[in-house]
Amino acid sequence: MLCVASIAMAQPAGGFGGFQAPQIKLETSLEWKDVNYAGDDQVYHTCDIYLPKVEKEAYPVVIHIYGSAWFNNNGKGMADLGTIVKSLLDAGYAVVCPNHRSSMDAKWPAQIHDIRAVIRFVRGEAKTYKFDTSFIATSGFSSGGHLASTAATTSGTKQTKVGSVDIDLEGNVGNYLQECSAVNAACDWSGPIDLTAMDCGEGMKMGENSPEDVLLNSKLAKEPDKYISLSANHYVDPNDPPIIIFHGDKDRVVPNCQGKMFFEQLKAAGVKTEATFPAEGNHGGPEMYTEENLQKMVHFLNCVREKDACCSKEKKCCDKEKGCCKKDKECSKKEKECRHKEKKCSKKEAK
Repeated sequence: MLCVASIAMAQPAGGFGGFQAPQIKLETSLEWKDVNYAGDDQVYHTCDIYLPKVEKEAYPVVIHIYGSAWFNNNGKGMADLGTIVKSLLDAGYAVVCPNHRSSMDAKWPAQIHDIRAVIRFVRGEAKTYKFDTSFIATSGFSSGGHLASTAATTSGTKQTKVGSVDIDLEGNVGNYLQECSAVNAACDWSGPIDLTAMDCGEGMKMGENSPEDVLLNSKLAKEPDKYISLSANHYVDPNDPPIIIFHGDKDRVVPNCQGKMFFEQLKAAGVKTEATFPAEGNHGGPEMYTEENLQKMVHFLNCVREKDACCSKEKKCCDKEKGCCKKDKECSKKEKECRHKEKKCSKKEAK
């Protein structure tokens, strides 16, 4: 087992989970704590569920994942509740904050198996928790941003081969294996994306073993294909759901060249994407979680969701340039491109 003592000593101020806003009492209509999404008795397979204060029959869902450099298996209570989660709730989204196995509990790809299980749980328990499964997004900070992004770029892909590595991306966690694990969108807050290039910019020294070394129980020079299989950007293709990126220029934990490279790759593949790189942004903290940035996140998700619901009972149509919907009288000739449908697994699942 790789030694992690040097990494623990090298943690940034605020820890790998980043700076957290003072915990506040969230305004909700219903909350469930410590719900097990895997059907076992493990704490690392529990989640907290929050529904918005305004009561409705069902709510679109965002699964928000805490950051910890994959070291924490019980961080859901520190998952940016006073910032990202609060903004999502205020905007009418149900929020699910899951735990997942740490790098000390199990090695990659166990962590994405857990997140896929959460997505399937949301679909399988939709009636119980008032989830509108026509829209499910992932979101996360730092290592949570990595998992949220990977869930998006591998959406619909159950198994693949990365060089010499055969990787099972779906797993068999939980009781809803028949449910789809695809997502409609993702929010990446300061996530490590290309784990073969963590030295792309100025960053803190992690000691002898980096968090990704511990997660893979290896070294990049020894088994590069493992690190590629861990990298969300490796799986980018034109069928990926929309992804929004936030990454601070002054991030010294995960250098912001990670977010910038990801943004360029998504654009090159034709994936709908937006990115914000705050000049004073660190690894989390107030410069990242400004009201402007939080509302950019909400607006992006709303636009993706409204586009998915084009030509619904409200008789709206797509405006592809803006990514949103407009009233009938403003519709262009692109109206024929509108389709009202529930988001399902992409064609990739058949591969």
